[in-house]
Amino acid sequence: MLSWVHFGDLHASPDDGYASLNHLQSMVQAVNRHFSDRVDFAFLPGDNANNGTTEQYRRILAALSGLQLPLYAIPGDHDFEPGELDAFNAFTNSTLPAAHIVKGHRCVFLDVVSAGHGGPDFRLSTPDRQWLDTQLELSAADAAPPVVFMHAYPGDIHDGHSLAYAFARADVAIVDTGHTHYNELLNDGWVIYAATRSTGQIEEDEGRPGFSVTAVDGGVVSWKFHPHDAAWPFVMITRPSDWRLRRSRSASGEAGGSRVRAFVSNDDVASVTGDLDGMPIAFSPSADEAGIWEAPLPAVAASYRMTLTVIAHTADGRRGEDSIALAAASADDRALKHVGEHVALGTDAHAVQAWPEHGIFGSQLGPNKNGRHW
Repeated sequence: MLSWVHFGDLHASPDDGYASLNHLQSMVQAVNRHFSDRVDFAFLPGDNANNGTTEQYRRILAALSGLQLPLYAIPGDHDFEPGELDAFNAFTNSTLPAAHIVKGHRCVFLDVVSAGHGGPDFRLSTPDRQWLDTQLELSAADAAPPVVFMHAYPGDIHDGHSLAYAFARADVAIVDTGHTHYNELLNDGWVIYAATRSTGQIEEDEGRPGFSVTAVDGGVVSWKFHPHDAAWPFVMITRPSDWRLRRSRSASGEAGGSRVRAFVSNDDVASVTGDLDGMPIAFSPSADEAGIWEAPLPAVAASYRMTLTVIAHTADGRRGEDSIALAAASADDRALKHVGEHVALGTDAHAVQAWPEHGIFGSQLGPNKNGRHW
């Protein structure tokens, strides 16, 4: 299973006294405590430095100095505000595009800002698009589906239609993005697209900062936002798939098979229990993967969406839980229907409905839609 934590757009700036970096430092401490032995890396999705200055990156590095995970970062339009990415490249000490094989997945990190003319003129340069197409072709021989990291949805990118179809053809499991300032999930039937709330310019949910946790478990995508002031332990079901995140290739087998798997934070968890519409499920910890608890899934087919709930119990009496809804046994293959109708892939026309238990409010409350002009 591949998993990562996502710290949303920092917009680090003296204009607010670098408030986002105070949030970031606190979240780094939480991630170190609860996740460092059980997720693969941390991710910054762009718009890291609000004005792309060396001083802003220096302060970001200081806030990240204690992070106990590998870190990957990509640029956004604000990082490109100076008209070049020299300060960003010095901050990351790496170049883009880049691909890294992690847990059998080809993790592809893209720069969609510096080929444009500044501002939200998102595009890939011709050499970068050729490089990407080669990486997607190579991913067919990998042990697990690829994942992509870029600042914005294909729907916001020049030639995004072609890009989204390339992702669908290559069985990209998820494209993780920033830019929107609000939490959002898209499912165009083939690929899941995720955007995590900004850390520095938050309008939804009364401005609560937090981070998201994403997993790709046997092709099944799971995503959940954790507000920084939320209680622990953290629990996220990684298999089977919630109906909202069911992809075409998860329709036959990858939707979860015969087992339930749940990711649980490092919080002295003594036991994990669950139920499927009232049918009890007893879990045991994985012998091979830290933080994973597993159990057989009751063999029940229903014509309605059954609710699967998993609860982690700590030794001192605390509890955390997660619930998903399974697709009905008679559900149509949503993915094939979308492709057949040629609905634009990779756009927010495919936004999933509000899912507040996972941090999705459906308000699109941010500067790119309905919010303030930052």
